[in-house]
Amino acid sequence: ERVDMRQAIVVVNKTDCATPSQIAKMLVAASTLDAQAYVPVSARTGDGLETLVDELIARAPEGPQFFPPETVRDVPEEEWVAELVREQLLAVTRDELPYSIATRVVEWEWPHIRVDIVVERESQKPMVIGKGGLVLKQVGERARAQLPDGAYLELRVKVDKNWQRRPDSVERLGY
Repeated sequence: ERVDMRQAIVVVNKTDCATPSQIAKMLVAASTLDAQAYVPVSARTGDGLETLVDELIARAPEGPQFFPPETVRDVPEEEWVAELVREQLLAVTRDELPYSIATRVVEWEWPHIRVDIVVERESQKPMVIGKGGLVLKQVGERARAQLPDGAYLELRVKVDKNWQRRPDSVERLGY
């Protein structure tokens, strides 16, 4: 299938390895392609990438609308907050925590949001809380930074022994 060059964007890469004169020669040579745009970039340094993205966005057709305009996310707010807390927990602990940790919003009365962090064993609680509550504090700060202004996020750590092995617990925790 032939490419319609009138819709094409020619990207001249590796500009970090060339002089301005060499770049100009490459652009002149590329101009014989009769493309819609010519963008010099350096993938290594990032020079020109913003221009390339702008060119791509300007030419991209608008896709179908999958959600109503007022919809911000494709998941319920409670699920998004629970996953946000879990994500921050894994980030703060650098994935040292076992994947047997679940998060669940148990109270949502704006602006108060309470999230339970559920572990399978009592021995896992200290890893989640951290010395002097430091891990839990960092998780809360990082999660709050992504919530709308005015949100009050309360985090609690609970033990639900072997929750992954019980279908009722797995379903209750949203997995």
